[in-house]
Amino acid sequence: MRVYAYLRASTKEQDAERARSELSEFASDNGLTVAAWFTENESGATLKRPELFRLLEIAQSGDVLLVEQVDRISRLNGEDWDFLKATITGKGIRVVALDLPMSHQLVTQGDEFTGRMLSAINAMMLDMLAAIARKDYEDRRRRQSQGIQRAKRENKYKGRPDDLKLQSQIEGLLRDGKSYGYIVDLLNCSKTTISKVKKKMSQEIAA
Repeated sequence: MRVYAYLRASTKEQDAERARSELSEFASDNGLTVAAWFTENESGATLKRPELFRLLEIAQSGDVLLVEQVDRISRLNGEDWDFLKATITGKGIRVVALDLPMSHQLVTQGDEFTGRMLSAINAMMLDMLAAIARKDYEDRRRRQSQGIQRAKRENKYKGRPDDLKLQSQIEGLLRDGKSYGYIVDLLNCSKTTISKVKKKMSQEIAA
């Protein structure tokens, strides 16, 4: 059994490595060694998470995917969660989350019957917590949208501040003739952001 730790934060401004010490401590307390760490700054509401899927590709049956909380691997909608869960269970990977005490027993050796029972119960708990994580995500998005709409009505909304560093990087790559796809993959930004920068560059040239 090998243990692979997965660390995730939603944005580049957040510290994805924040929970590393807690995961290390859990592994040490249970006589385990983390074979590899996989870290990324991606939203838990999307399946576009290359490091998570690289972990799943490497892991084999009986290996452990160790996370701080279930929402580190999923804030997905039902269909996407079913796909991710099928990928995990299909490979026989055990998910152990610090916020799911029942899952902690999956790192101990026991008889086959006990192991199957624990896996079944853990799968049920994972489903429940994944659903809760998704609801929390949707609730926060709704509250954010309501706050923006209220601020707009009161003429207080200023919008998201520009990321000047990112804009400068995009501008440089556009001047070098790089494609939208290349820039998206390199900087992990949206095509909309690239279009805004390109439009701004055109306006500056025309001025």
